[in-house]
Amino acid sequence: MKLTGFADEASRDLDRQIAATRDIGWSAISARMIGGANIHELPEAEFDDAAGRLDAAGIQIPEFGSLIGNWGKKIGSDFEVTLAEIERAIPRMERLGTQLIRVMSYAQEPWGEDQQEQERFRRLREIVKRFSDAGLTAIHENCMNWGGFSAEHTLRLVEEVPGLKLVFDTGNPVFQKDRSKPEPFPWQDPFEFWQKVRDHVVHIHVKDCRNPVSDDVEPEYTMPGEGQAKVVEILTDAKARGYAGWVAIEPHVATVFHAADPTAVDWQQCYDSYVDYGRRMARIVAAL
Repeated sequence: MKLTGFADEASRDLDRQIAATRDIGWSAISARMIGGANIHELPEAEFDDAAGRLDAAGIQIPEFGSLIGNWGKKIGSDFEVTLAEIERAIPRMERLGTQLIRVMSYAQEPWGEDQQEQERFRRLREIVKRFSDAGLTAIHENCMNWGGFSAEHTLRLVEEVPGLKLVFDTGNPVFQKDRSKPEPFPWQDPFEFWQKVRDHVVHIHVKDCRNPVSDDVEPEYTMPGEGQAKVVEILTDAKARGYAGWVAIEPHVATVFHAADPTAVDWQQCYDSYVDYGRRMARIVAAL
């Protein structure tokens, strides 16, 4: 297994992201935010500068954590926005030698309302095709999107969208209800979800947390292996099955990435906790 992480949780400043990565002892970053923008939304000159600094530092970028079809976009949103994101992302992935790009299946509508499944499938087919035509791989994350409703929803996406691969996030099931089961919907079980989808997984994200008090509040995030995400069990099973891909940390411990006001965040605490998280993750993987 190879280790990387969303270093924008240590800092939005690229030099600090590189420093945190080196402090852990790694040489890879899962690219998401640089400054105030996602990597595929940066102005061209800023991206070129960032790419040069990453090259100079010897930092590899194994994935883009994109905004494509994410939890912030409703299925009724303008699809041209998505297509434009794809067109910006592809040459930047090629420039950085990045193979994987995280996508989602658009925001969940309230349960019981029309989810417009066929439109989601149609859009994802086009998303996957455009990346595939460029020799790149779109990987769907089990986040707060249609595919995150349950493992069965994710498997339906795999069935309906030729070529779609998965990134499995260990922590996301902990704070999502399993909509494949009868009411009252139980919290998803991370290991059960993993077992059902693992044959299609080519990348892993690690968060850990505990069940929230209700499904409309943030969970309590923990260091890896200290919550209910069954991190060690999942990684042990993955290794036993021959998984040799990337494992990316996405801690959310010091700051939730979705925080409305990043300026209010204690970024030194974020930096320190990110480095601590990465070192703990390295020890977990070494001990498997």
